[in-house]
Amino acid sequence: MNITFKPIEKNDLAEVTAIYNYYVKNSTATFHLEQVSEQEIEQTLSLNHPVYKSFVILADNKTIGFCYIGQFRKKEAYDISAEITLYIKHDFTGKKIGVQVLDFMEKIAKEHGIKNLVGVITSENSGSLKLFERCGYFKCGHLKNIGIKFGRALDVISYQKEI
Repeated sequence: MNITFKPIEKNDLAEVTAIYNYYVKNSTATFHLEQVSEQEIEQTLSLNHPVYKSFVILADNKTIGFCYIGQFRKKEAYDISAEITLYIKHDFTGKKIGVQVLDFMEKIAKEHGIKNLVGVITSENSGSLKLFERCGYFKCGHLKNIGIKFGRALDVISYQKEI
């Protein structure tokens, strides 16, 4: 499978939103409780931002996910750090695509002066936890029972990598 990346454009928003909303409805990978709109996704992705980049993940030229680097905190002192996020269509998970995505995004982050990447992952998302550990991220935070989804209190774990 040939994995490539393309910057997200407005015409990608419907597909990206559908991928995200699958996880809203069917998993604890996100704490959104209701499906989000294309406009909400567009705001999250900061399209055409000079530092924070977002990409469609393609396998053999078909969209199989998306990834982005977003602002870590809204204070200038944090500008050397960013949050990294990826969502892969559920039927493409477990195929080591995430390793390629993190590697690509780390290179993009470095090119834009980012020194630290942080992944924020629900504790039930064992695939993502393993992915970040496999790629050299270390656990740097664990918030217990921080959110409720599907009637269950859930933990969130933060992973960091200095790049």
